[in-house]
Amino acid sequence: MITIYHNPRCSKSRAACELITTTYNSANEATEIVEYLKHPLTVEQLKRLNAQLGCTVREMIRDNEAEYKELQLADTPLTDSQLYEALEKHPILLQRPIVVRNGRAVIGRPPENVAALFA
Repeated sequence: MITIYHNPRCSKSRAACELITTTYNSANEATEIVEYLKHPLTVEQLKRLNAQLGCTVREMIRDNEAEYKELQLADTPLTDSQLYEALEKHPILLQRPIVVRNGRAVIGRPPENVAALFA
């Protein structure tokens, strides 16, 4: 199963979806596309996704969104719990796309990053 956390308005997210369907998914694995802006992830789902990514919570956050500045997320004393809560309440802050396959995940920026899941 391939899961893509996708924002259809994002060109990088659309490009990653295209690469998966046309290039990498030759075995036609089942693919679930989650429009996370319509269906925000819970803190628990974000924690699982973070573990699959193997990165810091901050690396999951888009720091060029207006909400990032408004919420003062650049403040280093913020805990991971506070960052997860910000992601849950403001899903626009989540990096995109994020692709999950076989218990591993990558951020598809650039879209070619998804190739690592199919190697």
